Amino acid sequence: MKKLLFAAVAVFAFSFANAQEESTDGGFSQGDVFVSGSVGFGSEKTGDAKSSDFTFSPAVGYFVTENIAVGVRLDLTSGKEEFGGGAEDKTSSFGADVFGRYYFTPASKFSLFGELAVGIGSTKEEPASGGEFKSKTFGVNAGVGVNYFLSSNWAIEAGWAGLGYNSDDNGGDGADKTNSFGLNVDLSSINFGLVYKF
Repeated sequence: MKKLLFAAVAVFAFSFANAQEESTDGGFSQGDVFVSGSVGFGSEKTGDAKSSDFTFSPAVGYFVTENIAVGVRLDLTSGKEEFGGGAEDKTSSFGADVFGRYYFTPASKFSLFGELAVGIGSTKEEPASGGEFKSKTFGVNAGVGVNYFLSSNWAIEAGWAGLGYNSDDNGGDGADKTNSFGLNVDLSSINFGLVYKF
Protein backbone atom coordinates (compact mmCIF):
# COMPACT_ATOMS: atom_id res chain seq x y z
CA MET A 1 0.00 0.00 0.00
CA LYS A 2 2.91 2.33 0.80
CA LYS A 3 4.41 1.65 -2.63
CA LEU A 4 1.09 2.46 -4.31
CA LEU A 5 0.76 5.71 -2.38
CA PHE A 6 4.36 6.67 -3.16
CA ALA A 7 3.81 5.95 -6.88
CA ALA A 8 0.65 8.09 -6.94
CA VAL A 9 2.44 11.00 -5.25
CA ALA A 10 5.40 10.68 -7.66
CA VAL A 11 3.07 10.71 -10.69
CA PHE A 12 1.24 13.73 -9.29
CA ALA A 13 4.47 15.64 -8.64
CA PHE A 14 5.88 14.81 -12.07
CA SER A 15 2.65 15.96 -13.70
CA PHE A 16 2.70 19.35 -11.99
CA ALA A 17 6.38 19.79 -12.79
CA ASN A 18 5.66 19.17 -16.46
CA ALA A 19 2.76 21.64 -16.36
CA GLN A 20 5.27 24.45 -15.94
CA GLU A 21 6.74 23.70 -19.36
CA GLU A 22 4.79 24.49 -22.52
CA SER A 23 5.16 21.41 -24.66
CA THR A 24 5.04 21.54 -28.43
CA ASP A 25 4.97 17.75 -28.55
CA GLY A 26 1.42 17.27 -27.31
CA GLY A 27 -1.06 18.13 -24.63
CA PHE A 28 -4.65 19.34 -24.72
CA SER A 29 -6.24 22.79 -24.86
CA GLN A 30 -9.76 24.25 -25.01
CA GLY A 31 -11.61 23.24 -28.18
CA ASP A 32 -9.59 20.05 -28.77
CA VAL A 33 -11.45 16.91 -29.83
CA PHE A 34 -10.04 13.46 -29.15
CA VAL A 35 -10.97 9.89 -29.98
CA SER A 36 -9.69 6.96 -28.01
CA GLY A 37 -10.16 3.25 -27.85
CA SER A 38 -9.01 0.18 -26.03
CA VAL A 39 -9.15 -3.44 -27.11
CA GLY A 40 -8.80 -6.47 -24.89
CA PHE A 41 -8.69 -10.22 -25.42
CA GLY A 42 -8.23 -13.06 -22.96
CA SER A 43 -8.43 -16.85 -22.97
CA GLU A 44 -8.14 -19.59 -20.41
CA LYS A 45 -8.07 -23.39 -20.58
CA THR A 46 -8.60 -25.92 -17.81
CA GLY A 47 -8.78 -29.54 -18.95
CA ASP A 48 -11.42 -29.72 -21.68
CA ALA A 49 -12.99 -26.40 -20.67
CA LYS A 50 -11.95 -23.27 -22.56
CA SER A 51 -13.09 -19.68 -22.19
CA SER A 52 -12.34 -16.53 -24.15
CA ASP A 53 -13.50 -12.92 -24.10
CA PHE A 54 -13.08 -9.85 -26.29
CA THR A 55 -13.71 -6.21 -25.35
CA PHE A 56 -13.72 -3.01 -27.39
CA SER A 57 -14.28 0.47 -25.94
CA PRO A 58 -14.24 3.45 -28.35
CA ALA A 59 -14.74 6.97 -26.98
CA VAL A 60 -14.86 10.58 -28.16
CA GLY A 61 -14.34 13.69 -26.04
CA TYR A 62 -14.31 17.48 -26.32
CA PHE A 63 -12.49 20.07 -24.17
CA VAL A 64 -15.11 22.62 -23.11
CA THR A 65 -12.50 24.53 -21.08
CA GLU A 66 -8.75 24.25 -20.71
CA ASN A 67 -9.08 21.63 -17.96
CA ILE A 68 -12.52 20.03 -18.48
CA ALA A 69 -13.45 17.50 -21.14
CA VAL A 70 -16.82 15.78 -21.69
CA GLY A 71 -17.52 12.78 -23.88
CA VAL A 72 -19.25 9.50 -24.63
CA ARG A 73 -17.93 5.94 -24.61
CA LEU A 74 -19.23 2.56 -25.79
CA ASP A 75 -18.35 -0.73 -24.13
CA LEU A 76 -18.73 -3.90 -26.22
CA THR A 77 -17.93 -7.33 -24.77
CA SER A 78 -18.28 -10.84 -26.14
CA GLY A 79 -17.40 -14.02 -24.28
CA LYS A 80 -17.61 -17.76 -24.81
CA GLU A 81 -17.07 -20.76 -22.55
CA GLU A 82 -16.67 -24.19 -24.17
CA PHE A 83 -17.10 -27.48 -22.36
CA GLY A 84 -16.39 -31.06 -23.39
CA GLY A 85 -18.74 -32.46 -26.05
CA GLY A 86 -19.06 -29.19 -27.97
CA ALA A 87 -21.41 -27.44 -25.50
CA GLU A 88 -20.79 -23.75 -24.98
CA ASP A 89 -22.13 -20.78 -23.05
CA LYS A 90 -22.13 -17.38 -24.78
CA THR A 91 -22.26 -13.93 -23.21
CA SER A 92 -22.45 -10.52 -24.87
CA SER A 93 -22.91 -7.06 -23.43
CA PHE A 94 -23.33 -3.51 -24.66
CA GLY A 95 -22.90 -0.36 -22.63
CA ALA A 96 -22.86 3.40 -23.18
CA ASP A 97 -21.35 6.00 -20.82
CA VAL A 98 -21.23 9.76 -20.66
CA PHE A 99 -18.18 11.05 -18.85
CA GLY A 100 -16.60 14.20 -17.55
CA ARG A 101 -12.88 14.59 -16.93
CA TYR A 102 -10.82 17.15 -15.08
CA TYR A 103 -7.24 17.34 -16.38
CA PHE A 104 -4.69 18.56 -13.86
CA THR A 105 -2.00 19.14 -16.50
CA PRO A 106 -3.81 19.47 -19.83
CA ALA A 107 -1.09 21.33 -21.75
CA SER A 108 1.78 19.02 -20.83
CA LYS A 109 3.04 15.90 -22.55
CA PHE A 110 2.16 13.90 -19.42
CA SER A 111 -1.46 14.64 -18.40
CA LEU A 112 -3.16 13.30 -15.27
CA PHE A 113 -6.98 13.32 -15.04
CA GLY A 114 -9.88 12.35 -12.81
CA GLU A 115 -13.05 10.98 -14.41
CA LEU A 116 -16.71 10.58 -13.43
CA ALA A 117 -18.84 8.40 -15.73
CA VAL A 118 -22.54 7.47 -15.74
CA GLY A 119 -23.65 4.60 -17.92
CA ILE A 120 -26.32 2.09 -18.85
CA GLY A 121 -25.95 -1.32 -20.43
CA SER A 122 -27.46 -4.67 -21.23
CA THR A 123 -26.15 -8.22 -21.02
CA LYS A 124 -27.34 -11.34 -22.82
CA GLU A 125 -26.38 -14.87 -21.76
CA GLU A 126 -27.05 -17.94 -23.88
CA PRO A 127 -26.33 -21.08 -21.83
CA ALA A 128 -25.49 -24.39 -23.46
CA SER A 129 -28.71 -25.82 -21.99
CA GLY A 130 -30.76 -23.51 -24.24
CA GLY A 131 -32.78 -20.33 -23.88
CA GLU A 132 -31.38 -16.93 -23.05
CA PHE A 133 -31.17 -14.56 -20.12
CA LYS A 134 -31.11 -10.74 -20.46
CA SER A 135 -30.42 -8.10 -17.85
CA LYS A 136 -30.01 -4.33 -17.72
CA THR A 137 -27.34 -2.43 -15.82
CA PHE A 138 -26.73 1.08 -14.53
CA GLY A 139 -23.55 2.48 -13.04
CA VAL A 140 -21.82 5.57 -11.70
CA ASN A 141 -18.04 5.19 -11.52
CA ALA A 142 -15.12 7.44 -10.68
CA GLY A 143 -11.51 6.84 -11.55
CA VAL A 144 -8.18 8.30 -12.54
CA GLY A 145 -6.07 8.14 -15.66
CA VAL A 146 -3.05 9.44 -17.44
CA ASN A 147 -2.14 10.35 -21.03
CA TYR A 148 1.39 10.36 -22.38
CA PHE A 149 1.86 12.07 -25.74
CA LEU A 150 4.11 10.25 -28.20
CA SER A 151 3.70 13.06 -30.76
CA SER A 152 1.59 16.19 -31.15
CA ASN A 153 -1.49 14.07 -31.98
CA TRP A 154 -0.96 10.55 -30.62
CA ALA A 155 -1.00 9.54 -26.95
CA ILE A 156 -1.09 6.39 -24.85
CA GLU A 157 -3.81 6.36 -22.18
CA ALA A 158 -4.13 4.33 -18.99
CA GLY A 159 -7.32 4.49 -16.94
CA TRP A 160 -8.45 2.94 -13.67
CA ALA A 161 -12.01 3.06 -12.31
CA GLY A 162 -11.58 2.88 -8.56
CA LEU A 163 -14.86 3.88 -6.88
CA GLY A 164 -18.31 3.02 -8.13
CA TYR A 165 -21.97 2.15 -7.70
CA ASN A 166 -23.49 -0.42 -10.06
CA SER A 167 -26.93 -1.98 -10.34
CA ASP A 168 -28.12 -5.07 -12.27
CA ASP A 169 -31.86 -5.83 -12.63
CA ASN A 170 -31.14 -9.59 -13.05
CA GLY A 171 -33.65 -9.90 -15.86
CA GLY A 172 -36.44 -7.79 -14.36
CA ASP A 173 -39.95 -9.28 -14.05
CA GLY A 174 -39.92 -9.03 -10.28
CA ALA A 175 -36.36 -10.34 -9.82
CA ASP A 176 -34.34 -8.83 -6.99
CA LYS A 177 -31.82 -6.26 -8.17
CA THR A 178 -28.15 -6.59 -7.36
CA ASN A 179 -26.69 -3.30 -6.15
CA SER A 180 -23.00 -2.92 -5.43
CA PHE A 181 -20.87 -0.08 -4.14
CA GLY A 182 -17.18 -0.25 -3.50
CA LEU A 183 -13.61 0.82 -3.93
CA ASN A 184 -11.59 -1.33 -6.32
CA VAL A 185 -7.90 -1.29 -5.45
CA ASP A 186 -6.99 -4.13 -7.82
CA LEU A 187 -4.40 -2.69 -10.18
CA SER A 188 -5.04 -5.52 -12.67
CA SER A 189 -8.16 -3.59 -13.73
CA ILE A 190 -6.12 -0.82 -15.39
CA ASN A 191 -7.13 -0.31 -19.03
CA PHE A 192 -4.72 0.82 -21.73
CA GLY A 193 -5.61 2.46 -25.02
CA LEU A 194 -4.61 4.91 -27.74
CA VAL A 195 -5.75 8.52 -28.12
CA TYR A 196 -5.79 10.66 -31.25
CA LYS A 197 -6.21 14.43 -30.83
CA PHE A 198 -7.63 16.56 -33.65
